[in-house]
Amino acid sequence: MVASEIRHSTISDLLKKVREHDYGKYLLKASVLKIRGFAEEDITFEFPVTALIGPNGSGKSSILGVAGCAYKPVKPGTFFPKSTVGDETMGGWRVEYELVDKQLNPRQLTKRTSSFRQAKWVRADVADREVLFFGIERTVPAGEKTRYKRLMQSSYVHQPPLAKIAASVAKQVEHILGKAVSEYQVTKYGADDFFLVGHTSAHTYSEFHFGAGESSIIRMVTRIEQAPANSLILIEEIENGLHPIATRRMVEYLIDVAARKSIQTVFTTHSDYALSPLPSEAIWAAIDGKLKQGKLSVEALRAVSGRVDKKLAIFVEDEFAKAWVDAILRERLGPDYDQIEVHSVHGDGNAVSTHRGHAKNPAINFKSLCVIDGDSLQQDNVDDGVIRLPGLQPERTVFDSINDRLAADLAILTVSCQRAPEAQEAVRQAMDEVSRTNRDPHLIFNQLGIKIGFVPEPIVRGAFLALWVRSNAEFCDHLADVARRSIAAT
Repeated sequence: MVASEIRHSTISDLLKKVREHDYGKYLLKASVLKIRGFAEEDITFEFPVTALIGPNGSGKSSILGVAGCAYKPVKPGTFFPKSTVGDETMGGWRVEYELVDKQLNPRQLTKRTSSFRQAKWVRADVADREVLFFGIERTVPAGEKTRYKRLMQSSYVHQPPLAKIAASVAKQVEHILGKAVSEYQVTKYGADDFFLVGHTSAHTYSEFHFGAGESSIIRMVTRIEQAPANSLILIEEIENGLHPIATRRMVEYLIDVAARKSIQTVFTTHSDYALSPLPSEAIWAAIDGKLKQGKLSVEALRAVSGRVDKKLAIFVEDEFAKAWVDAILRERLGPDYDQIEVHSVHGDGNAVSTHRGHAKNPAINFKSLCVIDGDSLQQDNVDDGVIRLPGLQPERTVFDSINDRLAADLAILTVSCQRAPEAQEAVRQAMDEVSRTNRDPHLIFNQLGIKIGFVPEPIVRGAFLALWVRSNAEFCDHLADVARRSIAAT
């Protein structure tokens, strides 16, 4: 997956801006006392672009609706309509909000409530804010939208002129979609709508012949660029109609909008590409009526929510631990390796709690283990399926282990890092320099890769892990035995 183009400094500045309440209007927190499958669950919006992930039916759209209902333009019935059939249990639904609204209170947070009682929604003194909602229907092709049927009639005469789309809109759309749209045109249609006309070097074509994603992105960017500062944007399934790279770029665009216009966005997604530009604070998972914060991949979310096709799921706290455990078991398990999945769930506490939750859930039909880092404050217990990796800081433990054996393993390490055999001395010198100068062990393999000729970090890391597995048979065999027993017990 290509790295995000958003600078770390931009992420840090936006996190700080939220912490300091440096907004005219901002939704800081929603406490869901009761809504659909949620009860006594809080969600905090610590970053101005928030992703909601979860399996189908987990409640992502409910939380999106919770965010929208904090403000006057969004009618609760838009997200939470009441049917005369089947909705008898809506009584007592309630959400409490903490808002920044400098017009209402320039110094302190504003608190508001939405509740459903006596067969209707009640919102006293509801706060006002510009809110834009982009639902799934945005990607319905223009030719299938009833409101454009008149354009297909030969008798229709169109009066408003055509004009090029705004340069600011074209610039952002081109970055998201990777195609030139500066010659595209727009024309007014009806009282408050517009219609698009595409352009190539040879001819023009109407929006009826646009791709669904192309049309929706132009329309969304147009409205977002026109929106006032401090607006709230709500997007259902942001990846709908988009290529994965365009999905990532759309989220990067929203981060840019947050920086430029103090606009807040909440969106739902099933795409890892949508999550890649975001910090952990910006990602919330809806799982079995609970809300969990942290940078879970969509793949890991499937395991956390109990949807695994293998016999054993192993939960670890970060991507390096995932690579380390995977390297051990790939080497030691043999045919049983095909029966496991290793998942990073962002943090040792999440790893342990997820594993223990699975162990107590009779509805889950696979086994799980948890492997924590050597410096974790969580308690390891093999009998409970919680195993501790050796050493303290993981990356440094592996690096130092190989460095201590460098005289014996230098040739293999050099070739495994995709360097020529004659580069052994350069690799040895780079190892020595990085060992002395590294301050952040999480960067140590990236730093070494740069010094030995811009070798990608995954290649360097993989070379070290393969050598570590071969020289630490006792721990590797122990972990493999525990995994093998768990597989056999399913």
